[in-house]
Amino acid sequence: MHKACIVIALISAVFLSQATAGLAENALSSSKYSVPVLKIGSGDLLQVSMFENPELSGSYRVDASGSIVMPLLGKVHVAGETTEEAGTQISKLYIQAGILKPGNSYATVTTLEYATQGITVNGEVKEPGIYPALGIRMLNDIIAAAGGETPIAASKVIITHRNDPNHPLSVYYNPSALDPAVPEVQILPGDTIMVPRAGIIYVLGDVNRAGGFVLDGRQALTIEEAMALAGGPAKAPALNRVQLVRSLKDGRKEAITVSMNNIFKGKAPDVALKDGDVVYVPTSTGKLAAEQAITSALGIGTQVVVYRTAYQ
Repeated sequence: MHKACIVIALISAVFLSQATAGLAENALSSSKYSVPVLKIGSGDLLQVSMFENPELSGSYRVDASGSIVMPLLGKVHVAGETTEEAGTQISKLYIQAGILKPGNSYATVTTLEYATQGITVNGEVKEPGIYPALGIRMLNDIIAAAGGETPIAASKVIITHRNDPNHPLSVYYNPSALDPAVPEVQILPGDTIMVPRAGIIYVLGDVNRAGGFVLDGRQALTIEEAMALAGGPAKAPALNRVQLVRSLKDGRKEAITVSMNNIFKGKAPDVALKDGDVVYVPTSTGKLAAEQAITSALGIGTQVVVYRTAYQ
């Protein structure tokens, strides 16, 4: 028991030092991401304004081939261009066609309506769905609009920009950490935000702080470290009959008996935990620990408190 107390103190110190060490990295997170350039796509509605030529101005929908039909010019392919590039191209085409002179051929193009107006938010948020992209929308604003993250969200989000779907951006995002990480990333119409699920292990039974403990994918936990996170054994634990309940590939659950006393004394190797593992600490007066553990493993759910610990 004395060693268990020492382990608890050491684990807490290590986790706190890791959080402090990440201060510089997190402080830079807001400056690493540039605002992507939104390009014209099929289905967008464009407003083209020709300088001193209102008869050539108007609103035009980009067709399936990526083109708009301009007066006296016909089809002009604009998909894949920025609005500035489209304006420059239209101006040059009017000059090349001899319709306008260089001095009065100037086009301004703006997007009135995007084919995909909304921003899609999926994964571990409280209210997944599609949210409006009116004005400048930042990552944190959109996640807040979706009700915020669930307790089992990973410490990152994956952003897929409409203009570059083959290169999703993974961003470290953890506003609930000791040193909050909230990167300033602008989200544009048609973008998708995915909040992945983090790994989670459960420590139940005769411990001081029973519940689920979230893993962020970078920190592997052992059963001894998990016991430390749970505040260590409580009043009358049967530490020689601790049960590790693990899900098998076929959906069944198995219970493995672990002697925490031997692990604390260095007489047995520590056990690495996997996502979904349940550590059950029976009381010394308990009956069948394996049955209790499996029953607890099958019954965990919203009634179990989930903790996001300092090492995240």
